[in-house]
Amino acid sequence: MNGMAAEAIGTKRLDLLPLRVGHAEEMAVVLSDPALYAFIGGTPDSPRALRSRYRRMMSGSPDPAVSWLNWVIRFRDEPCLTGTVQATVTASGSGRNAEIAWVVGTPWQGRGIATEAARGLVDWLGRQSVRTVIAHVHPEHRASAAVAAAAGLVPTDEWHEGEIRWCHRFER
Repeated sequence: MNGMAAEAIGTKRLDLLPLRVGHAEEMAVVLSDPALYAFIGGTPDSPRALRSRYRRMMSGSPDPAVSWLNWVIRFRDEPCLTGTVQATVTASGSGRNAEIAWVVGTPWQGRGIATEAARGLVDWLGRQSVRTVIAHVHPEHRASAAVAAAAGLVPTDEWHEGEIRWCHRFER
């Protein structure tokens, strides 16, 4: 294994907490708005389905060169969970690369939570010797494009499954 594990990350207003199965009940409510899936596909999971998915995620990747890192976002102003961030980190001969994603529940959107969480995640990945951070953003999802840009990623000319590949490379 490449030795990576999710650790608690603190930002000015947020706590990014390593995902636990016990978060499923609250996260099922946070992720319950079908509008959240307009660009990423899928439908809201029930608490039971989310518990099952979280168990699989926490068991880790079957590939020892890949780490699945997942966090829930706690907004301290309202001490509640508001969304998730995740990173899939792959170790290769050239170093570690991470693919990241984020989602914030509808009631908390527009408050800069996704931006702050993504920045916190990218900063943390940089401290873990990750060389490249990638995100895939639907070309019509302006809010996610703004989050990616604020987190230091820039759009590339590359596409993946109908989404634009955004990239940040750390100087080493």
